[in-house]
Amino acid sequence: MVWTNILVPVLGTSGDAQSLSVAKALAAPFDATLSVVFAAPSPSSLFNWVMEGGVSVTDAAITAIEEETARARIRCRDLLADLDYPQTMFEQVTTDDWLGLRSATRLADVVIWDRSAAGGDGFFAGAFQQILLDERRPAFLADKPPVMGGTIAVAWDGGREASRALRRSVPLLKQADRVILVMVPHGMGRSCDGVRAIRYLKDQGIRADTQVVHTPGDASSAIVDAVTKMDANILVAGAFGHPRLHRFIFGGTTQYLLESKRRPPLFLSH
Repeated sequence: MVWTNILVPVLGTSGDAQSLSVAKALAAPFDATLSVVFAAPSPSSLFNWVMEGGVSVTDAAITAIEEETARARIRCRDLLADLDYPQTMFEQVTTDDWLGLRSATRLADVVIWDRSAAGGDGFFAGAFQQILLDERRPAFLADKPPVMGGTIAVAWDGGREASRALRRSVPLLKQADRVILVMVPHGMGRSCDGVRAIRYLKDQGIRADTQVVHTPGDASSAIVDAVTKMDANILVAGAFGHPRLHRFIFGGTTQYLLESKRRPPLFLSH
């Protein structure tokens, strides 16, 4: 099992350089293709009204949007060239219903997102949720290029989402010097000792240890505290294990991890 395609959506803004550097660091150990998808708005979908008297304002507005889109596309290509990565692919999609971007991600092993999108803000906020939850494409979030190797922590409760995250992160875990499953019994909805996960990883050629964190407090902060103390380079976690209405009302571990400024680079899978 290897990763062959790391995808990053871009807009032609200043934040793209950081996302591309994260994608390069993640793709390089696997010699994976770095797919850059430029998301362009559809001008005709933004303007569907006319002024009184029947004088259309859409032509000028659409032309302005098309010109700015062309400039943004050039900026993205320039950033990609500056990245100096040997295996790249560039594609432009429209943002109508995010269908173009969703289709582009379906054969990606991992999709790179910035913090604003994951936090529910910015242009990609809706796409982040759709692609992570509906397309079930793993997400990777980091404020700077991740350090490969070292310690990788896995938030483990034996559930469906955690199991998927574990399976899909195997290529990443094989890069680690040390893998630790972090379990917080207080926050688990089921009994879990991690034995099956340890055996699965062993079959994959990965040696892993467990760390049980006992706390009467919040499980989410306990996970981040444990990961910080072990100086983990990356945290692997299942995303949104509870129904969406429950998450909306009560929040959850995933939301805490997305918003936390203390956690390391994050690999999420639903």
